[in-house]
Amino acid sequence: MKSKHYIYNHSDRLVMVFLLTLALTGIVLMFLVGGNGADTTASADSTAVATKDRNGNFIYARPMSRHACFAFDPNTADSTQLLRLGLQPWQVRSIYKYRAAGGVFRRKEDFARLYGLTKKQYEELAPYIRIGSDYQPAADYYGYEKSEYGGGAARTIRTENDTIRHYDYPHKLSATEHVNLNLADTNLLKRVPGIGSYWARRIINYRDRLGGFVSQSQLMEIDDEFPKTAIPYLKIALGSVRKMNVNTLTLGELKHHPYINYYQAKAIVDYRRLRGTIHSLNDLRLCKDFPPEEIKRLEPYVTF
Repeated sequence: MKSKHYIYNHSDRLVMVFLLTLALTGIVLMFLVGGNGADTTASADSTAVATKDRNGNFIYARPMSRHACFAFDPNTADSTQLLRLGLQPWQVRSIYKYRAAGGVFRRKEDFARLYGLTKKQYEELAPYIRIGSDYQPAADYYGYEKSEYGGGAARTIRTENDTIRHYDYPHKLSATEHVNLNLADTNLLKRVPGIGSYWARRIINYRDRLGGFVSQSQLMEIDDEFPKTAIPYLKIALGSVRKMNVNTLTLGELKHHPYINYYQAKAIVDYRRLRGTIHSLNDLRLCKDFPPEEIKRLEPYVTF
């Protein structure tokens, strides 16, 4: 088998050298031009727009945010509006679930409790939150009427026509002032140091069941945690107790009194059925359900 030999003459070699030189030159130019472009793009953010300052340095500007800012009520805004504000879909779902469960945003600060909401997001949205009047606390619109017992610290509230009015809170009693425990209403009781709306309501509820207080110590029967500091301000007027006729009341009416339980009420009804009219509490002393101490505390509240 004969081998083939390729022999290049002088002119062929010159052509090959020229082509190689041309190719190398092209490669070098590509690196030089492409290198500058790579440095420019590599140092810039893929989402930024680059401009040059006077010194030739690149300045990269952040792209404009796609979400909008507009006034909204988180209690009524729909999903489209919430998404336009920049909230994530899962945050929108959280708002819908909260509202479906009966949750209400009563103040704009309530919106800050939205799960996953960042401080930055809240600060951006807070100026645009508008809570409708139907969802705001009633206390912001309706104050306490001025008490006949005097003024107190005034507060400013917003009314329906967006005007400002001042309402007075009843001030607390001084050390020399007292309240009639059997005649005072909740407003007057709240003037007693240590007593607010909660204790005022409980005092009146227990007083109505008793028929009136005959001793300040009965206040501790309401609750062991009753504020003892309030007791010195409370006095009891004689003759202001409502009595119950044990000969006419039904079993249900009898056991409604705090000092008569079901078995005692049944004993009274059975005594009337078997023996007739009860003339005094001494008639009940033979009943095992009425020990002497029980009869003694019942005495101010019964009549025959």
